[in-house]
Amino acid sequence: MIRQRDLGNDVAERKAAVHRLIRNKAITLGGNMPAKIYGTLSCGSGKKMKAENRVFFHNEAEAIAAGYRPCGHCLRAKYLKWKNALF
Repeated sequence: MIRQRDLGNDVAERKAAVHRLIRNKAITLGGNMPAKIYGTLSCGSGKKMKAENRVFFHNEAEAIAAGYRPCGHCLRAKYLKWKNALF
């Protein structure tokens, strides 16, 4: 798990670091730390969160191992499967 706030000293530096990680396929998913939700990097819900709450994962297994659940918007089928497993 990589915290966005740890990727640089200012917004431009962090943005460049995120783009580099995406190009290198080092990250494929984003997450919201307080809510413990992960989703695709293109998810509209994820793009609205505060940068200090944003984390990145290399893959889904890493996100699940960290205790995160799928996003109900961009990963709807996985979210419903996760939700149904609770009940």
